[in-house]
Amino acid sequence: MPGKVVLASHNRAKLAELQRLVAAAGLPIEVVSLADFPESTPPAETGRTFAENALIKARAAAAWTGLTALADDSGIEVEVLGGMPGVRSARWAGAEQDDQRNLDLLLAQVDDVPAPARRARFVCVMAHVDPDGTEFTTEGIWPGTLATAPRGTNGFGYDPIFVPDGDDRTSAELSPEEKDAQSHRARAVAKMLAAMSSRTGNTGEQTT
Repeated sequence: MPGKVVLASHNRAKLAELQRLVAAAGLPIEVVSLADFPESTPPAETGRTFAENALIKARAAAAWTGLTALADDSGIEVEVLGGMPGVRSARWAGAEQDDQRNLDLLLAQVDDVPAPARRARFVCVMAHVDPDGTEFTTEGIWPGTLATAPRGTNGFGYDPIFVPDGDDRTSAELSPEEKDAQSHRARAVAKMLAAMSSRTGNTGEQTT
């Protein structure tokens, strides 16, 4: 298992979340982000699936840094919108990737949808790429519904309007520890850390 891995993101919230999950798992891994490599440039996310985009980002980060790279691509899928925003979640309201505008647009699009039909789920695919080309992915899914208005100040993205199944609070009203125990990213990361542990010394195979 590598001693240091780079998370292919400049997002401080994602880095802190991954660092907490790695620490909770008791693994001897130091997680850094692309913010530590100012010469790196983000690749174009041209994939049509979460897995394709995650691999694009992880491959680029591994090539830039020479480290084992982890990257996630995640988003929210809304049933009445046919699974959208999906891979377009971060750019739903435009290329600026403005969380508030994305959230406001999604709420407006389901404004007249009754509560039972406001089903949604967060999806996260995490990709692992070694500098030698070894790569694989894991997936986490977090089902729930959409609230009618934002609530809570924790988290980021669509957290203030996502109510996980089995709770009446939004993801943004959960404590970091509560979110770490059940989120889509936590589930994908847990599978990834288990896969990294079991694959120590193995190369050349890609799995999902």
